[in-house]
Amino acid sequence: MDDIATLDRRQGPHGEVVLRQRGAHFEIIANGCFLMDTSDGRSERLLIDAAYDTLPPAATRPSVLIGGLGVGFSLAHAARDPRWGQIAVVEREQAIIDWHRSGPLGAISGPALSDSRTRIIPADLVDYVRTAQDTFDALCLDIDNGPGWTVTEGNGGLYSAAGLAHCARRLNPGGVLAVWSAQPSSAFEQALRNAGFTGVHTEEIRVARGVPDVVHLGVRPA
Repeated sequence: MDDIATLDRRQGPHGEVVLRQRGAHFEIIANGCFLMDTSDGRSERLLIDAAYDTLPPAATRPSVLIGGLGVGFSLAHAARDPRWGQIAVVEREQAIIDWHRSGPLGAISGPALSDSRTRIIPADLVDYVRTAQDTFDALCLDIDNGPGWTVTEGNGGLYSAAGLAHCARRLNPGGVLAVWSAQPSSAFEQALRNAGFTGVHTEEIRVARGVPDVVHLGVRPA
């Protein structure tokens, strides 16, 4: 069994966040709930690629908002793709930002953070999509274990009718909303349709055991 070492533990405005090292990999724990680790990254990369592939073929240098910095896989993958234009990342936990800028997670995100297209926005994603004026061609959201398995209670509003309406307003016409989840949710697919998104579909990443990780996608009508 791999040894586990706690590298940092902080109490933030939304509870406790912990960075641990398990063998060669790092993992983030929030309020005692496992969020993600550096052991794979396939589903985080799918989040970015599926959003791009769902955009209209004529999209040129589309902008993307990534909700949640996490271990940095989604940001790093987007920054490696020259087809993306502006890359904004909203992260509410200063500890996670620090772990990337001056900690061990910089090994994953360092080149992306120095990319001129990248902008880190220290804010709560739920508040940001409700109050911001910026719009994007794609929203790639990965702040929970899924719409039905939130890290903090306040995140639930993001997946409600009102929250999805706010997401739609952050999208340019024809823009794509992509939401990562640790399990498929037909109820969330229906919520996307009810919120006016079209082309709603789900892409899966198979795992060794249990249900697959998925990305739920919907398009704001042009």
